[in-house]
Amino acid sequence: MVICFIIVLKYAFMINSADKTILRGLAEQYRQISDDSIQTPRRRAWSRLNSLLDHKPLIYVRAFAAKERADCKLTTTDPLARRMENFFRYQLAWYGMGDDSIFEPYITLPAVFAHAGWGYDVKLTRVDVEGGSFKADYPIKDLNDLSGFVDPVHKINEEKTLQMFEAANDAVGDILPVAIDRTPFYTMWHGDIATDLGYLRGMENFMLDIMDSPDELKRLCDRMGRGVLSVHEQAEEAGDWSLLSHRNQAMPYAEELPWPAMDKPVKRKQLWGFMAAQEFALISPEHHDEFLLQYQLPILKEFGLVAYGCCEDLTRKIDMLKQIPNLRRISVSPFANVEKCAEASNGQYVLSFRPRPAHLVGDNWKDVARHDLEQGIQTLKGTSFDITLKDVETLEGDENRAKEWVRLARETIEKYG
Repeated sequence: MVICFIIVLKYAFMINSADKTILRGLAEQYRQISDDSIQTPRRRAWSRLNSLLDHKPLIYVRAFAAKERADCKLTTTDPLARRMENFFRYQLAWYGMGDDSIFEPYITLPAVFAHAGWGYDVKLTRVDVEGGSFKADYPIKDLNDLSGFVDPVHKINEEKTLQMFEAANDAVGDILPVAIDRTPFYTMWHGDIATDLGYLRGMENFMLDIMDSPDELKRLCDRMGRGVLSVHEQAEEAGDWSLLSHRNQAMPYAEELPWPAMDKPVKRKQLWGFMAAQEFALISPEHHDEFLLQYQLPILKEFGLVAYGCCEDLTRKIDMLKQIPNLRRISVSPFANVEKCAEASNGQYVLSFRPRPAHLVGDNWKDVARHDLEQGIQTLKGTSFDITLKDVETLEGDENRAKEWVRLARETIEKYG
């Protein structure tokens, strides 16, 4: 599952002249949208929303079936060029949605890590469909045998990272700054414990472990949690957390924290941290707390503000999450009860309301999507919340549908917000 960084090390970073020409044209277009005057008021709006100072909801399109769009098709050949082209084309298409997203005046590339993984090779069996589901062959068969477990470290391959930066900077640096994000590998999904636990032990297995082998499961979760925390501490000591390191599944602005920027080392207390627990969706709040949150808490407490949750239903777990002292944002997934989430949060948090992406499919999609938006917005009125469109796998080839959804969302906000 973490083989990608091993593959990166196998090729030299280089961009041929034809690819460079394509990238430069896209960089020019991206610079124009990042210079758009609308970015400044959007920054202020997100900052006020995330600081609970404004109740006007903002719209965030996180996915729009880019694979179906002709303007998102890649035409470059070199791996680094394709990564950069994907960034530019996705951002340009995203800008066209007309939501409240912010487009920063630089292109960000992740550093090349010299270490990634827990010591195990996780084999994935995929269905024969591009982008389809897969099954992981979990490597930890016996919780009493962790002989293959390797404690993670924060280590960047400086030589390869410099090569990547120089190639990218040579291609577009005179048009748009290139930023290298040195945020440690063990953040987001590899840092929330739950995701990698699912890969290493298997979801079915750890659900049974809660009843059959609770002490052994806790030892594994504790070791993973201490490993993530250690990596974060190593990165802070190395000066590798920066204002590029904000993570909150939204626009990472807040009055209490410095705003995103290039190449400024900071402490975790100046950053947004993020965790989720999708693999614990069917676990009770009590067991979620006992077997996961208690191991996430030491990591989360080190950040300035925290966002929690992705696609899992947190309706019954918001009271549990209040143990996180710096919690600010909570996901209200399509599976959650919006009314109960609003009641449980009691205005203390920004709720990320996520309408069902499936409502963008079908002949009468507008009526269905409008109804979904109306219900959610009316229920959340008077609280701080955003409306996030994510996990859109298909728009049935209709490139304008996500943009139309944004228009519907704005109309509904004006009517009920």
